Amino acid sequence: MIAGAAVIVLVIGTLAVVAATAGGLSALGPWDWRAVRFTLWQAALSATLSALLAVPVARALARRRFAGRGLLITLLGAPFILPVIVAIMGLIAVFGRNGLVNAALAPLGLGPVSIYGWQGVILAHVFFNLPLAVRMVLHGWQAIPAERFRLAQSLGFTPADTARHLERPMLREVLPGAWLAVFLVCLTSFAVALALGGGPRATTIELAIYQAFRFDFDMGKAATLGLIQVGLCLVALLLSRRATVTAGFGAGLDRDLPLPAPPGWRRGADTAAILLAAAFLLVPMSFVILQGAPRIPALPDAVWSAAARSVVMALISAALTLTLALALALSVAEGRSWVEAAGMLPIVASPLVLGTGLFLLLRNVASAPQMALPVTVIINAVMALPFALRILIPAARTLRADYGRLADSLGMRGMARLRLLTLPRLSGPLGFAGGLSAALAMGDLGVITLFADSRNPTLPLQLYQLMNSYRMADAAACAVVLMAISFALFWIFDKGGRLHAAL
Repeated sequence: MIAGAAVIVLVIGTLAVVAATAGGLSALGPWDWRAVRFTLWQAALSATLSALLAVPVARALARRRFAGRGLLITLLGAPFILPVIVAIMGLIAVFGRNGLVNAALAPLGLGPVSIYGWQGVILAHVFFNLPLAVRMVLHGWQAIPAERFRLAQSLGFTPADTARHLERPMLREVLPGAWLAVFLVCLTSFAVALALGGGPRATTIELAIYQAFRFDFDMGKAATLGLIQVGLCLVALLLSRRATVTAGFGAGLDRDLPLPAPPGWRRGADTAAILLAAAFLLVPMSFVILQGAPRIPALPDAVWSAAARSVVMALISAALTLTLALALALSVAEGRSWVEAAGMLPIVASPLVLGTGLFLLLRNVASAPQMALPVTVIINAVMALPFALRILIPAARTLRADYGRLADSLGMRGMARLRLLTLPRLSGPLGFAGGLSAALAMGDLGVITLFADSRNPTLPLQLYQLMNSYRMADAAACAVVLMAISFALFWIFDKGGRLHAAL
């Protein structure tokens, strides 16, 4: 309960400070409202494209079996934990002025394509969020009881009949949630707009908050934009709940049976969907590795100092996330539903909004550079909390149902219960949640841009500075280091949790 109250105080308290400082809607000019309109437009378009493209890819993965399918599904999820700035470098390597696509268009006499501006923002958002949408829709397909497909086959259903009676009802249930998840991520995206957007036609609310805070030092405008963003997130949540329709397939026998795989042209379409999605998501990362790996030994000392700083911050942030998430998940398992709502609060507030609120709250206590690292750690921990909760709550409820009454009858409470029962039984989910939290914190390029100076950059900020200085060889090598550390942190936490669970 204390952890839930702490999260509420942090999120609501910083938003209250933002609200108290806001100069009202009149503080916004025409260019600010243009940023609001562009944010809504690009988030809606990115979410729609991601959801629509996810359907054929998820359907192909659901009904086709091939060597390496499990590995491919795992790799398709890599962009979610990939540092944003690294992925942007990969997209520039493929779609940039001297990238693979323009190199292929030049011999055909076609003009070059530009990745900068609204098209780059949408391309990057689809790149990041297509895997998330694919996994959500794929879970929807796998949730349809296999017996329903067998019954459809015995009744002589054609693929069109199966789609009408089974697949489309499932999509009506799953797609609104997938669309909302992508929409919220795009609505609060910062690093993508910072690197690929900008300018009057491609400025998001997040970027406008950053500009108002960092360059104009207009607290009223930054606060007002932050409140507008929170309001848009809440409206999107309410609309999504109304749009969701339960499919109503009922329960099955939980048998893992292969789904019907139609032959003919549909086999070719499924193969093409899988290959195109894999190429779109994996080729940019391959380019970054090939370009940057040979340059790693020549990186300056400043990069390694920033890497050490980022690792320490990521570990502290992950520890805070796990402490809060475990306390909240155990409270939810005991029936305190309001605690779950408290833990999900950060999803409606972006890191820049919370960072702005903390700055306004603490600006008379410490200077911005002094607040940079601790505030970044706290914000990263809080922003990873909803993801960790979604991982831990089901396991905590199962633990309570299976062992709760026995532990109560034995008088196991406090640290003894935590050490002998809770931690051993939840080590697997805790390891996965910790790895995800550490990887997200390691690659964050958000709050640190508000406060940090050039003397204490994190590794993502160091990479961004190298890109701005057009030191692209060093930037590519720095990107490989950042990507390797992020995946290493995820693997160490996840593997450690699963090893402890097996003991």
